[in-house]
Amino acid sequence: MAKLRYFDASTETAQKEPAQASSHSEFLRTGRITRQRSHWLAAERRYLSHEEVAEKTGRKLQAAGMQTHQHINAFHRAIQFPKLVFHRTLQDSPHLGYCHVTASRTKFARYEEVSWAFYIANFYADISDNDNFFERIDARQSRMYFAVAIKPGEHTPEKMTIDRSVRGNGVLFRTDDPQVAIRNVLLLGARNEQLREIIRQL
Repeated sequence: MAKLRYFDASTETAQKEPAQASSHSEFLRTGRITRQRSHWLAAERRYLSHEEVAEKTGRKLQAAGMQTHQHINAFHRAIQFPKLVFHRTLQDSPHLGYCHVTASRTKFARYEEVSWAFYIANFYADISDNDNFFERIDARQSRMYFAVAIKPGEHTPEKMTIDRSVRGNGVLFRTDDPQVAIRNVLLLGARNEQLREIIRQL
């Protein structure tokens, strides 16, 4: 697969000028050399390195993670989550990435105690059954919110890995709807059935 190239779109003019004939036919027809900006724009594009793209993506993900954490903790003082915001970008596609927002432990369905982590991503994908984490990435959908059961990493460089013994794949929920995501996180964090019932009615 060819390596993606990125250019800085902010340098382009806000309003594109009317399309012009090619430079050689314009010169033959009128004897004039066109000096309009749109004609030279392609040559002036500033291409960005993958590191620059990853840095821009990271700033956006961090901001989204901080805002999401604030929304969750603003619901009720009895449901508060630690702020554990950090991000990763995908190695060969640095315009795509995901952000860890928070983590906690909870009693979940028939599982006595489950450690879990909540993430947001700027794409939609399936959570992989192997160490790749994501598969079938769809960048046309601009967001994904998901929570996975986690456990300490044993034979991997990562400190934490997905606990696939929970629900067969470790995925607690996955959605592109922010309201559904926040409701699910709050349900995971609620300490009693009374709070859970309030959250379900939202």
